[in-house]
Amino acid sequence: MSKPKIANSNQQSFLHQNLLDQLNPKHPLLLLARQIDWSYFDAEFSPLYSHRGKPSKPIRLMVGLSILKHLEDLSDEVLIQRWIQNPCYQSFTGEIEFQWQLPCDSSDLAYFRKRIGNEGFEKVLAASIALHQEKAIEDEMCIDTTVQEKNITFPTDAKQYRKIHGQLLKMARAEGIVLSRSHEKEVKILKLPTRFATHPRNRKKARKAVKRLKTISGRLLREIERKMTAE
Repeated sequence: MSKPKIANSNQQSFLHQNLLDQLNPKHPLLLLARQIDWSYFDAEFSPLYSHRGKPSKPIRLMVGLSILKHLEDLSDEVLIQRWIQNPCYQSFTGEIEFQWQLPCDSSDLAYFRKRIGNEGFEKVLAASIALHQEKAIEDEMCIDTTVQEKNITFPTDAKQYRKIHGQLLKMARAEGIVLSRSHEKEVKILKLPTRFATHPRNRKKARKAVKRLKTISGRLLREIERKMTAE
């Protein structure tokens, strides 16, 4: 895609009133838009575009949408739809007249993020920190991980029996106990039927596999107890 054209924000239309004249000048987004040096992003990201092909979207539009996405915590699709309904969003991204059409496709935001890369996002973040200066530096940070995905799984009976089997084998090796049979290969085979235990076709096999895992765990436990008592 070729380099985007920089729109002249001072040029007004005779048919439509300037968008800034209709909005509250004290709105937080409009105040933020005045503080951001948009020419900095034009200078930094323009070399990433070529001189051929269809003209791309304005850099201020794409940077503004990226900032709004993180400020409002919105998906690309929802952000584009809200941009049409919110004149403050449009003014923040450089529009001087109210627009009735989508600014771009939601996939364009993904392409833009890929184009600027991690270094580009660091520049956007650095500019944001420079705006807030000392307010951006916090003495302590509180992170809420209530809804964060955890690396845990539901503790089913099959998983517990496999865990017991592994701990018993570890205990036997640490104590130097020679088992008549470790059942390691059989436990690995029994793991597959228990993965899809809720499926109607697999319930019978899953119940049978869980019962066998319980038997193996109990057998190993009794054998280890007998040999430890004999010693």
